Amino acid sequence: MQQTSVMASVQGGAGDVLAAAYERVKRLAGTNAVVVFSMSGCCMCHVVKSLLFGLGVGPTIIELDQCESGTEIQSVLYRLAGGRHQAVPVVFVGGKFLGGIETVMACHINATLIPLLKEAGALWL
Repeated sequence: MQQTSVMASVQGGAGDVLAAAYERVKRLAGTNAVVVFSMSGCCMCHVVKSLLFGLGVGPTIIELDQCESGTEIQSVLYRLAGGRHQAVPVVFVGGKFLGGIETVMACHINATLIPLLKEAGALWL
């Protein structure tokens, strides 16, 4: 994770609430092989989850619209992505920020997703 720049922008913003959300994201990403931050009604989130399940991966899924601190986490994820893409889905693999739907699909198409998943211990093929 881009800890320094994200933490600086979090501390410069809403303070403790965003810092707590950042720490939660960091903890979830660091303790699970694959984490998908999603919204339950988002079609692109469904695509990412279906792809991962289809590959045999059991990701940890955080549905932000059903999470008490979902709005704050979404703000942190947007900052992690540098404001370059929609807020969800956001995927972490092996504790590292992978990206959104575009990055996940690009990795799948260019055959780099499965090695990433294997390296993270999410896939045993």
